[in-house]
Amino acid sequence: MSSPTKEIADTQNTELSERQTRILEYLRDQAPEQTYFKSRLIAAELELSSKEVGANMPIIQQAATHLEIEKWGYSSGTTWKVTP
Repeated sequence: MSSPTKEIADTQNTELSERQTRILEYLRDQAPEQTYFKSRLIAAELELSSKEVGANMPIIQQAATHLEIEKWGYSSGTTWKVTP
């Protein structure tokens, strides 16, 4: 049986780091209920810094994640629009 990280890497042909996988899983879990995410709030949920989230989002965005991720706004921190 494959680990979630391995499955994500295999299906997307892109190897994501442990942090990127955690962020991606968080977004997948929350996307059906929420559309807009602030980096600082993702960071707080995952015990990361908002800089770590912001640095990893473009990599997640480029991976074939079955989520559409757009950088949306910058007021009081970066906001990401996520749609399944």
